[in-house]
Amino acid sequence: MFIGRETELKFLNDAYSSDHAEFIVLYGRRRVGKTELLNEFCKDKTCIFYTCREYTDKKQLQSFTDKIHAYNIPAFEYVDCFSNWEAAFSSVLHIRTNEKKLLVIDEFPYACKVNESIPSILQVLWDEKLRYENVMIILCGSAMSFIEKELLAEKNPLYGRTTGIYKMKPMPYTDAIKFFPHFSDEDKLLAYSILGGVPHYLRQFSDRFSLEENVKRNILRKGCSLYNEVEFLLKQELRETSVYNTIVEAIALGNNSFSDILSKTQLEKSKLSVYLKNLIEISIVEKESPALSSDKDKSNTTKGNYILTDNFFRFWYAFAYRNLTDLENDDVDGVWNDSIKDNLHDFASQPFEKICLEYLYILNKGNRLPFRIHNASRYWGKTTQTIDDKMQSVNLEIDILAPDSKKKNFIYGECKFTNEAFDMQQLKKLQSKVFLEGNVYFYLFSLSGFTDAVKEYASLHDNTVLVSVSDIVSLG
Repeated sequence: MFIGRETELKFLNDAYSSDHAEFIVLYGRRRVGKTELLNEFCKDKTCIFYTCREYTDKKQLQSFTDKIHAYNIPAFEYVDCFSNWEAAFSSVLHIRTNEKKLLVIDEFPYACKVNESIPSILQVLWDEKLRYENVMIILCGSAMSFIEKELLAEKNPLYGRTTGIYKMKPMPYTDAIKFFPHFSDEDKLLAYSILGGVPHYLRQFSDRFSLEENVKRNILRKGCSLYNEVEFLLKQELRETSVYNTIVEAIALGNNSFSDILSKTQLEKSKLSVYLKNLIEISIVEKESPALSSDKDKSNTTKGNYILTDNFFRFWYAFAYRNLTDLENDDVDGVWNDSIKDNLHDFASQPFEKICLEYLYILNKGNRLPFRIHNASRYWGKTTQTIDDKMQSVNLEIDILAPDSKKKNFIYGECKFTNEAFDMQQLKKLQSKVFLEGNVYFYLFSLSGFTDAVKEYASLHDNTVLVSVSDIVSLG
């Protein structure tokens, strides 16, 4: 069953319905669901769908020809093998349909790897012929560095030819939780905190089993599909995997500032910057800056925090990677009981903050907040506050700080993924963190609900909003 991706499908279908030729590049990290999306898009359309493989150029051309034969296009009935790629790509013009003639080439970078002239061949064909026809070309790939730095770069022949470029990202939580409809609301969010929004990972879990059993069966058990996933992905995308393992593990264990990662890994400063940049490019790591940061601070490598974008990577390095010896010896129960069971909710608190921020942006899109928020994120830093009638410098950490574009209205958010109800002491602590002049609203997010005192307070104060887990999940 195909789940989600309404935005991506609309993008492709709108292009397909246009009254001119379309040249689309669709890309994203491995396992994010690109091929599945393309299959869903193409299922009711007449098209040529070819997946490149790691072949020689001659073998690739023969394989493409064989695929054309499978579509029974009369013009190529007696062609044993196309003589060149120009003739091969031109085959799209011979598709018999009254609608757009559609050619999809998946894993396109594989073909370019052994024949660097392919982009140039396609560029000439597009300029001289295809752009004047009712055709749609989709090039798809997972090699993000190649696509961004080579295929879409100014020096590449295809630069400026595309009519659309779409970088696919992992699913939002609202779609991801649809993979386990029979889980409790809590377990839906825990599963998302473990797996993230990558469809391939999400499909490994079954809500016929408990969350614990799913983790044991599908992540911790040697030989299961996700057991070697992290190692496989790093080796596919990067060299020096031992160095990247060290960096990613350091971040997963809470070393988030550049200086902390530098200290933990003992790498050279200049080299660490390059390694982090590479991890960001393949969507494993992201650099997080506090809300209200200037563009200059955001671009500074040594400022801000580095966090793992991928929830599954974070789970693997937090719990499995350091227990590999036990897992290799099939001590799955021991690893669960000793390392994971009592720490899972604490682990999920960081993804929960991201979920709550996503929740606010969904409301924002529907104009269901008191004002339009802009560049919301976590906040941390020093500020001055009056304490005992004296101005003092204090360190502040705020789970969510969401300003409007003019910085006159602010939402302060507190996210609690614990087994205790949100109480008045926690609300007052959040209120004490207000350091900006303007209209202030408090959004309280809680796994375990709210005390009666907090509920009563919120009922009397319009600027205080209580958000339960069921509220969050109901948007899915």
